[in-house]
Amino acid sequence: MGRRRKGRPVHGWLALDKPVGMTSTQALGKVRWLFGAAKAGHGGTLDPLASGLLPIAFGEATKTVSYMMDGVKKYAFTIRWGAATNTDDAEGEIITQSDVRPQQSDIEAALERFCGHILQTPPQFSAIRIAGERAYDLARSGELVEMQPREIYIGDLVITDIPDADHCTLEATCGKGTYVRAIARDLAQVLGTCGHVSALRRTRVGPFFEKDMISLAQLEEMRHIGAQFEELDKGLKSVATALDDIPALAVSKTEAALLKRGQPLLLRGEELFPEDGMIYAVSRGVPVSIGQVREGYLHPTRVFNLPI
Repeated sequence: MGRRRKGRPVHGWLALDKPVGMTSTQALGKVRWLFGAAKAGHGGTLDPLASGLLPIAFGEATKTVSYMMDGVKKYAFTIRWGAATNTDDAEGEIITQSDVRPQQSDIEAALERFCGHILQTPPQFSAIRIAGERAYDLARSGELVEMQPREIYIGDLVITDIPDADHCTLEATCGKGTYVRAIARDLAQVLGTCGHVSALRRTRVGPFFEKDMISLAQLEEMRHIGAQFEELDKGLKSVATALDDIPALAVSKTEAALLKRGQPLLLRGEELFPEDGMIYAVSRGVPVSIGQVREGYLHPTRVFNLPI
């Protein structure tokens, strides 16, 4: 018999404002402890030197993490010109220096090259797996890591502030797999200098925005107000929050039971959905399953164990 999981059944999403200096795993552990939750995961890693939005999934919401990670991201970041590091951020060792400091007009002109679908080479210090090993583990052991460029999407990249000649603050809206550290590195190279990210804050992940974020200090205060978990649970968003971009199908309690058993559901009448498309079923406001449409049927691929 397997060991019984400790903790209470908590289901839903939380938009955590992760502080600088804490890993995403540490932040997840702290939040899970505050909620006393049996199961939790996060929807997209943030580096220890970065702050901002770290989506936390509890219970059945962990089944939707991949959809949250596919969502649009928004970052505010500062580039320090004149120094490149081996990690492309302030945590690494300086490996190259330059006296060149780009002008605002030159920066603005160069930004156009970084918008749209472009090829980007990830930093050597990244979580990408190479032959089964994390790239950052290989880089830390002194091994030369050859990262392959891959296509990413940057929807918007604008200057928000230039506090002095050494620094430039920008805002980027981008898709899955984009490395802000690589944007800073490559932009500096285009401008004839070198640079790295000296500050980074994530302000959006999919349906979550900066206004939705809750800090650890706020969570700790909420934990001590009234009943132990009552105030904390009020701050949670629905399990279906990560599914905003997927069409929803309302089903009856009988149809929900069918889907929960893993059986396909015939789509009738006006319930026409794209063939091979993904949709999710909901009954009385409760998510039932995520599935794929094939030959007029909804075939469940993920089932939620939530009471209806």
